[in-house]
Amino acid sequence: MSAAPIAVTCGEPAGIGPELAAKAWRALGTDLPFFLVGDPRHLPPETPTVEIAAPDAAPAAAAQGLPVLPHPFAAAALPGHPDPANAQGVIDAIARAVTLVTEGAASALCTLPIHKQALAEGAGFAYPGHTEYLAALAGVEHVVMMLASPQLRVVPATIHIPLAEVPRALTPAHLDRVLRITEAGLRDRFGIARPRIAVAGLNPHAGEGGRMGREEIEVIAPVLDRLRAEGMDLRGPLSADTMFHAAARAGYDAAVAMYHDQALIPIKTLDFDRGVNLTLGLPFVRTSPDHGTAFDIAGTGRAKPSSTIEALQLAARLAEGRP
Repeated sequence: MSAAPIAVTCGEPAGIGPELAAKAWRALGTDLPFFLVGDPRHLPPETPTVEIAAPDAAPAAAAQGLPVLPHPFAAAALPGHPDPANAQGVIDAIARAVTLVTEGAASALCTLPIHKQALAEGAGFAYPGHTEYLAALAGVEHVVMMLASPQLRVVPATIHIPLAEVPRALTPAHLDRVLRITEAGLRDRFGIARPRIAVAGLNPHAGEGGRMGREEIEVIAPVLDRLRAEGMDLRGPLSADTMFHAAARAGYDAAVAMYHDQALIPIKTLDFDRGVNLTLGLPFVRTSPDHGTAFDIAGTGRAKPSSTIEALQLAARLAEGRP
């Protein structure tokens, strides 16, 4: 176990984040020490908590309760009903946790789900999501979102944009960056000496020779050819509808898809409860459960902690240099 515990940000307090933190502590206890950055008032009332003054107190505190580094919010939390008054607290808790990780007080960062609309309405949050905000905090211009589970690792080349905007966003320079960051992440984070990356086409049947679109011919294939000439092991552009069955997955270490749903539908279908969001390109390890705030079940006790536990375990392994 790394000497420093993992920092967990509270996310949207009206969502299932508080319940997930409590359930993850009950499941992991002292086996995987972590601490929550958030307001203890937002946790389920039956949760044993230990307020700590610094992250290094978390391992010992975990034997008695969920270690919490208190970060006071403006208001209490009503499950299922985000309060605009708490939006700035959510944002500030993330920034505080990033500082702790970059300073070495925490070994990795695990973020619980935020609600972008609530943050935008309550605090003018201008970022499309967690990933982009973390990149700004870290001073990194380009990062990549990977979804990982025991069955599949997949990267969407474009993320939180309308489908109509994907062809314009999918420039050669952008795709080149995504593939380079993905390969570097597989090497540096997962210890794969020569990563094998499968690359989807944008159009049905990967364009079918130009009859269903020319992005594969004019954008994707030239980038792949250039990077192959540099030594990268890239397969594609491939028809996305044949990339994700078991035999196909055995032939690559990660898949790069062209847009959000093309990437997330397969992994959520294959392993909905254990998928983990991992940000590649940051100077620290960041993971997150692969689901949202689930306002419809917040406060009911029905939230499943599987993805959060997987996210914590992956963060711990990567922080120690173990894939």
